Order: sequence, then C-alpha cells, then structure tokens
Amino acid sequence: MHRDSNGVVLVQGDTVVLIKDLNVKGAGFTAKRGTSVRGISLVADNAEHIEGRVEGQRIVILTQFVKKS
Repeated sequence: MHRDSNGVVLVQGDTVVLIKDLNVKGAGFTAKRGTSVRGISLVADNAEHIEGRVEGQRIVILTQFVKKS
C-alpha cells in the first residue's frame, strides 16, 4: 500500500505536492518544494515509489517526499 509522508493512502491518479526540493538525476534540474504533481502512477513492486510528470519529465519520486493535496 502506497502512503504519503503523513500516512495518507495514495491511489492511481491522485495529485500530490512535493515537501522538499529534489535533485532529479539525469535530467539536470531540481524539482522545487511545493510543486504539484498531478495524475500519479503507482509503482506496483515498490510501495515507496510513485511516478509523476514534473517539468515535462516523467520521474520516480519517493513517497516520503510528497503529501496528498
């Protein structure tokens, strides 16, 4: 089961907000705190990972750095 930093259950298609600036490896930019990520996808084999689109790039985000909005 996927949970955000506050323990709220995440489901496919949710909108989340980053709670920390994240360096995106391989893309050369930093995803800033407060950035909204809409329409997330859940990684089936790892409950700590979600996928979302930030600045046009599809990235994997750890659930400990997001909160459901």
